[in-house]
Amino acid sequence: MTTARHWHTAPDGRVQCDLCPRYCRLRPGQRGFCFVRQNIDGALELTTYGRSSGFASDPVEKKPLYHFMPGSDVFSFGTAGCNLGCRFCQNWEISTARDMNRLMAAASPEQIAAAAGRAGCAAVAYTYNDPIIFTEYAVDTAWAARAAGLANIAVSAGYVTPAGAVDLFGAMDAANIDLKSFDPDFYRKITGGRLEVVQDTLRYLVHETSVWTEVTTLVIPGLNDSDEEVDRLTAWIAAELGPDVPLHLSAFHPAARMTDRPRTPLATLRRARQLALANGLRHVYLGNVWDADGSTTFCPACGAALVVRDGYSIRRQRLDPSGRCPDCGASVPGRW
Repeated sequence: MTTARHWHTAPDGRVQCDLCPRYCRLRPGQRGFCFVRQNIDGALELTTYGRSSGFASDPVEKKPLYHFMPGSDVFSFGTAGCNLGCRFCQNWEISTARDMNRLMAAASPEQIAAAAGRAGCAAVAYTYNDPIIFTEYAVDTAWAARAAGLANIAVSAGYVTPAGAVDLFGAMDAANIDLKSFDPDFYRKITGGRLEVVQDTLRYLVHETSVWTEVTTLVIPGLNDSDEEVDRLTAWIAAELGPDVPLHLSAFHPAARMTDRPRTPLATLRRARQLALANGLRHVYLGNVWDADGSTTFCPACGAALVVRDGYSIRRQRLDPSGRCPDCGASVPGRW
């Protein structure tokens, strides 16, 4: 447990969390929506600091990041809780955990960095649940990882205040941000959040930081898979973030409180990818399915296949270290 950095005492005497846009106001003993931030004796405490729900060595492609150190392994960990309430959460056992015994592994930031190095990983990834809610733990670990020569990756829904974004992402080298829908009602009813907050986070990351940023949208049948919504979402990414920001369109599978929807058909994902490409996005990938074109990085100039993937494995990598196509010399944005 450690005292949080983003809070103040409200005029009514309650403690107000200033890390996420919920701005939870807590009486003594109360926990925030995320469950892991608590008013203890008049101070806001992060109750999960130094305790993780698990560790794993994963390919960076699983985050998913396709333009950041492809083929490398990353040391992944998370805690418990979340500041969104997505009905379809794929990691709901962790994000909705209310049993603190789920946090079985205790590790300091320095121990995590050392373990990542021993595992031969190139980076530490803050994932499984949203690192926003364990910002202090994530940032301290990120500086320990950086001192050990490792990069840092945030996998996040981007539901954070501007001050919280500066704190968390200021310690990161890459991020994958969930843009769950382009419908404000979807965000309000299905996630309990607000679309404009995530849009602001994405604009900040792409235009005001050096953090390599990719975007993921989970395509859910009957909710956010219409051609009209995909068209608006991808047109916004192209116009507001730029055509070189990679987009991952991932297949939904029934989970948590959304078991009444079928899995996303491959045909739906392929159609969405074509709409995204037509809107000017140059790097659009398909996730949770096998699709040759949807997993390959193509040169935006000559169309050559540059990074060929089979699932999370790299089968062929033709880019030079500066990210240039060997056929035409065009530059492919990323961290190669």
